[in-house]
Amino acid sequence: DLDECATSPCKDHQYCLNTDGSFSCKGCDASCVGCTGEGSDKCKTCASGYVKEDEKCTDIDECNLPEKVCVKENQDCVNTSGSYKCVCSEGFEDKDGTCVET
Repeated sequence: DLDECATSPCKDHQYCLNTDGSFSCKGCDASCVGCTGEGSDKCKTCASGYVKEDEKCTDIDECNLPEKVCVKENQDCVNTSGSYKCVCSEGFEDKDGTCVET
């Protein structure tokens, strides 16, 4: 078997998997910018919104940072994978970018 992966035939956001007589390109974990294999522990660099923790790229919970990210009145922070979103608190709705009572 020839190791086709030795020539790095895959794209930057993929890793190479050598198979018998061939190879396949697999997508890196969403937390990675470039990788050497499957999973968040094989990242070359962590993607934006992720930090290296215990040799893995883990999501940063922007909602628990000391500096508030959702600063408008009656607004709550919701952590998402690699990011966050600001939503109006319960009993309020978004009217032209302002949270007003419903």
